[in-house]
Amino acid sequence: MKKTDGMDNAQFIFGAVMVVANRMDTLLERELSQFNITAKQWFLSISVASLFEHPPTMKEAAREMGTSHQNVKQVALKLQEKKLLHLKKDEKDARVTRLYFTKESEEFWAKTSGESLNFTLELFAGITEEELASTRNTLAKMMDNMSVMDKK
Repeated sequence: MKKTDGMDNAQFIFGAVMVVANRMDTLLERELSQFNITAKQWFLSISVASLFEHPPTMKEAAREMGTSHQNVKQVALKLQEKKLLHLKKDEKDARVTRLYFTKESEEFWAKTSGESLNFTLELFAGITEEELASTRNTLAKMMDNMSVMDKK
């Protein structure tokens, strides 16, 4: 293995992903505190809004977010308390709970979209489209590998 600064590329990336995730979470929590919402609540909302064409089940949301059904349920209940999400039993299967946005959530996200865009622009400042595409490909492969590892 080729060493760079005493660390090979895979080791560096592993550590850097952990550091970036922690620091991004800290910065996002700070930015979102003015809106009385947590990073996990924001992530669930963004996931529901952007990954599904229909109101997802908690299980579907958990799978896409890489977390547990129980974690999604805890976060969803907090969003429901804030009237930003509605949990409703599925009409065809009462064992299944679906996640629906409320009118208040649409107003909330419209109001906060500017700050969200600014955060993202600052985070990715100076990174080219080519670099973003390469990073996306690497992360997608890592996610695929983790799916395989999870099935062992």
